[in-house]
Amino acid sequence: MLSDVSPGQARIYQAALRLFAQNAGSEIAITDLADAAGIARGTIYNNIEEPENLFGEVAAAISRDMLARTETTMQTIADPVERLATGVRLFVRRAHEDADWARFMVRFALGHTALQSMMHEPPARDVTAAVASRSFTIASAQIPAFVAVLSGVTLAAMNAVLRGEQTWRDAGSNAAEFVLRAAGIAAKRARQLASRELPPLAEAMTPKRKRRRSA
Repeated sequence: MLSDVSPGQARIYQAALRLFAQNAGSEIAITDLADAAGIARGTIYNNIEEPENLFGEVAAAISRDMLARTETTMQTIADPVERLATGVRLFVRRAHEDADWARFMVRFALGHTALQSMMHEPPARDVTAAVASRSFTIASAQIPAFVAVLSGVTLAAMNAVLRGEQTWRDAGSNAAEFVLRAAGIAAKRARQLASRELPPLAEAMTPKRKRRRSA
């Protein structure tokens, strides 16, 4: 799941993410967390220095992880317009593949700093590049508003997948096409970019274990 935490922390974070999403709140009992992770309470304290800050740790960890994976996936895509279409669809497809992650994102992405940064900063760079190259017809002053719309459309598409209202393919392609057309991309090109074969999301890197010193 996560690229820069230990296996023990990853297991705890995954269980916490599921509980946060189910409870729709930022606090969970340590006993419930231990039960959900299938470990002893003491293991929680051995892996998490400040359990009271667990929500923030989980939000920051999944943000770093998804940013790293999407950037790796799109490292060969130079066109900012194609990057935006691909990014939207990667998020929507992951909603189909990882329901716990998607529920957490849908519930909290607009209200937590780390999650907001993940949803806004990378696309803002691509939108800025698309405006500078005149691929997009929106004004520079409209970039923040457009990125907000992009984030909202992506989360709405993810929620549609979670609710079984659309397949991830339809939800992702429709969302990508609509946002591109809203920025001034011609209908034919927007549809082409939104329906291209989607590359697999790069795997999270497994953290290296520290070697024990020999006696």
